[in-house]
Amino acid sequence: MASIFSSLFSTFSGKDKPAKAAREIEPVAYKDCRIFPAPLAEGNQFRLAGRIEKDVNGETLVRNIIRADMFSSMEDAVTFTISKAEQVIDQNGASLFSDGEKSRSA
Repeated sequence: MASIFSSLFSTFSGKDKPAKAAREIEPVAYKDCRIFPAPLAEGNQFRLAGRIEKDVNGETLVRNIIRADMFSSMEDAVTFTISKAEQVIDQNGASLFSDGEKSRSA
């Protein structure tokens, strides 16, 4: 009986909920890459997160981005994720994918 109440309490209080990806957004093409915004829901906020993909020699290489920035709306988190991903692409240029690793953090 106590476990039922604790389950209900944690459901409504928002405690002990792990960060989870919000719904996936359509990718955005930028230069020769694809940006996939995927902000993480954390409580009532959204953390800037997503991935950058590029096809190299018939293989899709992925660079994940997660930042400390938090936003109160999903729309703001998506907008700033796209902006940050574009900045990462611009600052790193060809070296972003030059190591050939299939997946890593940017």
